[in-house]
Amino acid sequence: MGDSLANDDASRYHIRDALSTPAVHHESFEKLWETKWKIPCKMGVYPFMFGCIQDFEPVAQGIIEKGLKEPYDWDEYAESFFPKAEELARIAEQADKEGIKEKAAEYYLRSSAVYRIARFPAPRSEKQRVAWAKGKEVFYKGMALQEFPIREVQIPHTQGLSDEGKHIPVNFVAPPAASPASPVPVLVIFTGLDGYRTELAIWQRGFLDKGVASVVVEIPGTGDSPAKANDPTSPDRQWSSVLDWIKTQPQLDSKKVVVWGFSTGGYYALRVAHTHADRLLGSVSLGGGAHHMFDREWLERVNLLEYPFDLAHTLAYKFGFGNDLEVFIRSAKQFSLLEDGTLDKNCCKVLLVNGDLDEIFPIEDLWIALERGRPKEARVVRGKKHMGEPDSFFVILRWIHELLGLDGDVMHHMKGLPSVMRF
Repeated sequence: MGDSLANDDASRYHIRDALSTPAVHHESFEKLWETKWKIPCKMGVYPFMFGCIQDFEPVAQGIIEKGLKEPYDWDEYAESFFPKAEELARIAEQADKEGIKEKAAEYYLRSSAVYRIARFPAPRSEKQRVAWAKGKEVFYKGMALQEFPIREVQIPHTQGLSDEGKHIPVNFVAPPAASPASPVPVLVIFTGLDGYRTELAIWQRGFLDKGVASVVVEIPGTGDSPAKANDPTSPDRQWSSVLDWIKTQPQLDSKKVVVWGFSTGGYYALRVAHTHADRLLGSVSLGGGAHHMFDREWLERVNLLEYPFDLAHTLAYKFGFGNDLEVFIRSAKQFSLLEDGTLDKNCCKVLLVNGDLDEIFPIEDLWIALERGRPKEARVVRGKKHMGEPDSFFVILRWIHELLGLDGDVMHHMKGLPSVMRF
């Protein structure tokens, strides 16, 4: 259809004219910081988990002074964050040597937050890949100092093909009381397009407090996932390997496994609900797509909408097409859960949640999932954009609590999320 989007094409989507209305934060990094990122940074919420505004303000000002804007030189962008991240890591190391455990843990995690934004939204350049590696290093150093350490487990990718990676790195933590005599439920968190296991760790302590073990695993084409990014069936093999591993852990109840997928991970949570229906108690797709997320009409416009950076190009990279957006768009429908018949298969219990004004994945994908296969539960958060947060979190936690027979106290669950020192 070329480079222009006709009005009648825009009318296909619930957000209608918003699909053709560029967001101001795409004009420059200054606009991104001032209109979209500064407040979340002050709050310590996505994408600034474990971060502090005093660490980011001077870095942001330096980038603003350089006048950086789209299209970014990702090496130049990433390098701007390195001095602050390294400074915080040095403070952590010194505190660690002096036995000041809480300070060391805090500064390691603050360093990991700065490295995260350096590699954000995806490690597409050499220095962004360095940021990802260093960010993991300080993250796990910080987590090792917590009361209940999150540890990295290299799950054998037993179901992988010969040309896929041999291990699936995940975050894992289980309640101290978990034992073969008293196995505990398991929450498997599927990460998103840009939020990896070092970020979604923020949810793990809350479930630990409720007596639930958790595994945080990256989706194909992101983080350290060994699955082939451009193979629509590769996630099925990865999830089989993860579920096989859970079954080998006697302290875990493999009959009480729930999946929660965030954003792009929600797409995979919807898929796994159908491909592994008999191995899951339930699956939550939060802000996930299914079919229309791969429309040409959609992908040709999302680079300038709600997402902080170039969403379509980031998706092309994630799905294994590098920077070739046109080839990705022409090939994208092979990943559709409608066209490959996934949505017509049997599924476990499913909860679909999103904001109706989502500009990342169209709300139509939630509706199309409801129209196919077995009946599913859903909540649309009116007037909210992608994932419908924070309202959506309360809906999802209540659903998981009910499914697993937990205490239902979701407020306690939510209260600790922004804190660095929760573990």
